[in-house]
Amino acid sequence: MKINAFADVSLRALLVLAAAPDGGLLTTQSIADAVGTPYNHVSKAMAKLRALGLIDVERGRNGGSRLSSAGRTATVGQLLRQLDTRMDPADCIATGGTCPLITECRLRAALARAREAFYGELDGIVIASLPTSRQMAPVFAAIGLRPGL
Repeated sequence: MKINAFADVSLRALLVLAAAPDGGLLTTQSIADAVGTPYNHVSKAMAKLRALGLIDVERGRNGGSRLSSAGRTATVGQLLRQLDTRMDPADCIATGGTCPLITECRLRAALARAREAFYGELDGIVIASLPTSRQMAPVFAAIGLRPGL
C-alpha cells in the first residue's frame, strides 16, 4: 500500500517533534526545513495534527509546536486511518460514474480488508518511538538547532 503525500508530511512532522526534548517548541518553518517540504504543506499538516489533538501549539514570538500527550502515544496505524481520505480503495465509485461490477464485487471488500490489515500492522508502532538521536542530530544541525534539540 502507498500512503498519500499529506500523511507522509504529517508523519515526518511528528517524527521531528518526537525527537525534540520534552517541552521543546519547534516552529512550522523549522519543521518544514527539517523534513524538506514546502512550508505551506507542513502548515496544513500541522493544522490537521492540532485538530486531531496530537500536537500542542503556543503562539507568539517564542511559540511553536510540541507533541501532546496523545501525540506521544499515537501509533502509525491510528494516524494513517485518520488521514486516509479515500472512501473507496479501488475507486469503484468515481466522479465519472460507478463501476458496473460493483453490485456483487468481492474485490472491493478484499481490498478494504487488505487496507485494514496494512493499518493493523502499523498499530503496534508508536510514532514517538521511531526517531533516534543519531538519525535526528544531522537534521537538527541542518536547521540550525544544536543536536538533541
